[in-house]
Amino acid sequence: MDADLKALRWRCRRGTRELDQLLGWWLEVRYPHAPADLRTGFGGLLEAQDPDLWDWLLGRGQPDDANQARVIHEIRTRDRV
Repeated sequence: MDADLKALRWRCRRGTRELDQLLGWWLEVRYPHAPADLRTGFGGLLEAQDPDLWDWLLGRGQPDDANQARVIHEIRTRDRV
């Protein structure tokens, strides 16, 4: 698990501080307690292009994958999760 977290942490580094912080928040706070389907969804989100991630995080659409959409929702409403 430690190696997996390390790899995911590296993949969360997007080159913009805002995306790094938002994705890093989910990884550090939610990932350890998230069910397997959301963990898989998060991994899939990290394959997306940054412009798509921004659109989803700003509420301009959502990923087709339901688990990825749930992760996006959690990130968008992180103060209430």
